[in-house]
Amino acid sequence: MNAPAFVWLIALLLGASPVIYLSGHVGRSVRAARWLGLAALLAAWFPLILAGQEMLASGPAVFTLGTVSLRFDGLSLLLAAVALILGTLVALYSGPYIAADDGQEKYYAMLAAMVGVMIGLGCAADLFNLWVWFEAMAVTSYLLVAYYHEQPASLEAGLKYLVQSAVGSALVLLGIGLILSQTGTLDLVTLRSHVTASPVLIAAGALFVVGFGVKAALAPMHTWLPDAHSMAPSGISAMLSGVVIEAGLIAMMRAVMALAVGTASWGVLLMVFGALNMVVGNLIALRQTQVKRLLAFSSLSHVGYMLVGLGITLYSGEIAGAQGGFFHLFTHGLMKGLAFLAAGALLFVLHQAAGSHDPLTIDDLSGAASRYPLIALTLSLALLGLGGLPPLAGFMSKWQIFVAGFATHNIWIEALIVFAALNSILALAYYVPLINAMYRRQPSPAVENGLGLPLAMKIPLAVLAVAIVAIGVWPALMSWLTGPASAALLNSLGG
Repeated sequence: MNAPAFVWLIALLLGASPVIYLSGHVGRSVRAARWLGLAALLAAWFPLILAGQEMLASGPAVFTLGTVSLRFDGLSLLLAAVALILGTLVALYSGPYIAADDGQEKYYAMLAAMVGVMIGLGCAADLFNLWVWFEAMAVTSYLLVAYYHEQPASLEAGLKYLVQSAVGSALVLLGIGLILSQTGTLDLVTLRSHVTASPVLIAAGALFVVGFGVKAALAPMHTWLPDAHSMAPSGISAMLSGVVIEAGLIAMMRAVMALAVGTASWGVLLMVFGALNMVVGNLIALRQTQVKRLLAFSSLSHVGYMLVGLGITLYSGEIAGAQGGFFHLFTHGLMKGLAFLAAGALLFVLHQAAGSHDPLTIDDLSGAASRYPLIALTLSLALLGLGGLPPLAGFMSKWQIFVAGFATHNIWIEALIVFAALNSILALAYYVPLINAMYRRQPSPAVENGLGLPLAMKIPLAVLAVAIVAIGVWPALMSWLTGPASAALLNSLGG
């Protein structure tokens, strides 16, 4: 079959998933499952690079098989890059982390499948297939959220995640039905020429915002997030916050953009949700004592910055807002991925390696820097980047959003940017105490009794930390990725 490179990318990961599972289940070799999972994700980089080169050189690639149509454009490339970066590093990191657990073949099989499904979601060219990929992402991620199924709290988190995802998916499907009945088409490109100010289409768009917004963690549809993030293995927490939420946001944008032609009201709606996410995420995070729950709630705030950037483009038609929003999507994936992996490393050496499943609290971090300097340094970089301190990646992506907002010369958007900047300062009120705790002189009992950190868990921390600093110092490094993604968004508006 003469298919574009991105099709082979998706096929490789989805085809590898059952092979990984069977190697561990039938062959009873956990080591084989682990290395096959890592090998599949590493091998996927070759077709991704080819697909990226083809798209940047010749424009979006399209593949049609029967009624299934896939389109690889700038948004697809952005999501695929984030998913594969984190997926590869999480596969390496997870080797020691889950080494003592049963069912590791399921973990690596579902990890490869989840990355493949998210890449497929980014390539969906019609609403029904977008929904199918969205459902597949929910199923694969649910199995990973409930990985510690023998623990009641983990099962509860998985069930909450599954139920809320199912409700969101049902709302999306209802919206698709309304659009099909009104326009007779679900193709995202064709649909733009059928859009009117019909109340039915407006209702469908609202259903998309709520339905996809569940996975994108739009407040108040975010209640699954803290339990899922805190109870999943730390590598999966990094995937949930660093890329699954972003995949839900991109799915929502794909659907909404097809209905947003000729109106600025959807941009206003996104900016309103952005402001709500910032304040809800920050205020709830301030009250947390468990590290992973704190990081989970902080994700709400960062989704808010993405929504503000994207909303600015929908409202004004200027590309700069989307560039800032997508830049923050990428940097948040790296920074929050690093934060969860570093927190997970501390959870591993302080609790899990000794057979305990106690949560990691802020008090546990006391004095961690003296014994675990790499973890303390990388977690500090991640938190300071998330807080928006220069010269780290988070500062540069937020700054681009702020500049785009002031460039509109709209007093309400300028006020929103000031509000967003104040929220960035507020976030430091819960990031800084974590850093301060790690550099205290008196170590906690957990630190005094902690074990060593394996090399396989150190490498992903170092890679992500270097990337956060490098992108912060040279933000132009990301223009080749955020530019095409923003152009794809504007093309959806007919710009």
